[in-house]
Amino acid sequence: MTPNALIVIALVVPVGAAALVAASDRAPNLREAITLVAAGALFVAVASLLPLVLSGERPSLRLVEVFPGLALEFRVEPFGLLFALIASGLWILSSLYSIGYMRGNDESHQTRFYVCFALALASTIGVAFSGNLLTLFLFYEMLTLVTYPLVTHHGDDEARRGGRTYLGVLLFTSTALLLPAIVVTWIVAGTLDFVPGGILEGRMSPFGATVLLVLFMFGIGKAAIMPFHRWLPAAMVAPTPVSALLHAVAVVKAGVFSVVKVIVYTFGFDAAGANFAWLPYVAGFTIIAASIVALRADNLKRRLAYSTVSQLSYVVLGAAVLAPISVVGAALHVAAHAFGKITLFFAAGAIYTASHKTQVSQLDGVGRRMPWTLAAFAVASLSMIGLPPTVGAISKWYIVTGALQAQHWVALAVIGASTLLNAGYFVPIVYRAFLREPSTVGAAHGEAPWTMVVALVATATLTILLFLFADVPIALARGLLGG
Repeated sequence: MTPNALIVIALVVPVGAAALVAASDRAPNLREAITLVAAGALFVAVASLLPLVLSGERPSLRLVEVFPGLALEFRVEPFGLLFALIASGLWILSSLYSIGYMRGNDESHQTRFYVCFALALASTIGVAFSGNLLTLFLFYEMLTLVTYPLVTHHGDDEARRGGRTYLGVLLFTSTALLLPAIVVTWIVAGTLDFVPGGILEGRMSPFGATVLLVLFMFGIGKAAIMPFHRWLPAAMVAPTPVSALLHAVAVVKAGVFSVVKVIVYTFGFDAAGANFAWLPYVAGFTIIAASIVALRADNLKRRLAYSTVSQLSYVVLGAAVLAPISVVGAALHVAAHAFGKITLFFAAGAIYTASHKTQVSQLDGVGRRMPWTLAAFAVASLSMIGLPPTVGAISKWYIVTGALQAQHWVALAVIGASTLLNAGYFVPIVYRAFLREPSTVGAAHGEAPWTMVVALVATATLTILLFLFADVPIALARGLLGG
């Protein structure tokens, strides 16, 4: 099969699945089987591109020319393929988990949920394979719109408030900041293509480039850089599988992916220089401030949400330091955070499904009744802290090494302080779960439905396997340095 055909299949499969799922509304088993088969087919299509990309090829597909010299275009480069592999692989496990969660909690509108989930994956693949800023922007916006019904899934007042914040922040940042930045880039550079080394070198004054960078970094609201982060905790009103989609599979990853692409392929290392000096401080503030909020949060999903805000800025920090190895670390942290954070949200949803407990203070002894779930939570916590034998240790090591090479002492201080804060809000959960006496309230519960447990154990296992067998993700992350 040709590379162009594989790109088309990767884009079309989730859309086709959404249509088939919608047509299977009255047959839940068929609906869920279609979802699982489509997720598997998407992963196979994406993985089939891996040998080509590792051998140095960059498959591309040009669909339609919007303006002279500006087309809707897809190009599979290493970092984009890494993102697509993460998203498509986790769609399989998210779908398996969702079956147990949606049925176990007797959720309404399950067909709409699976339809929007599939469309979100189609948008994510479009972002991952985008060949220029125009294509990225279109699929970035589509991702916002198709995930809105997921955020407001429950349809109550709280869900609508959360949905308004979600949509308001993301649409404001993208239309008021990101879109003007893209237009200025087109005017200045005459192209929006993603080019190794960047397209802006020598074309703008340092001040102009700095203003443009500000527009890009804050315009990519899905990266949740403070103060444009409120959409993310507001979206926690959604069902847990949606939280997993937002935090691990698609939405926030599309944000930090776009940040790294803009830094490397629009500005470039050489064109950046002093223009980036402010960004590590903004990322560092976000890391520390969000960690402090997480430390104080008793609601488990809120703690995990602010942990995500903090962890996303590790990616921004690694890219903004501008040392080649720290940029590789930023790309690796996209994968590390994906597998670690989806495990944490899966565990939170399993705890809720089995015991209806939502607060950290309610988790005394829960690990004795749900050993598989809390063991997976412990493994994922190690990855978030950055300790072996989990993949989070590798990505953090690369970022630290890059900061040392660049002699960026502020970045090193931020990473050191946030590591302690991460331990401060994850370790007590594990301690409570396993070492405190169980509460007598809800004492009869055991593990959540088996599909949920299988999915969360699988993602936790993958955080370890990616530490032990990191060659492929490292090779794809290093591809950022050579296009």
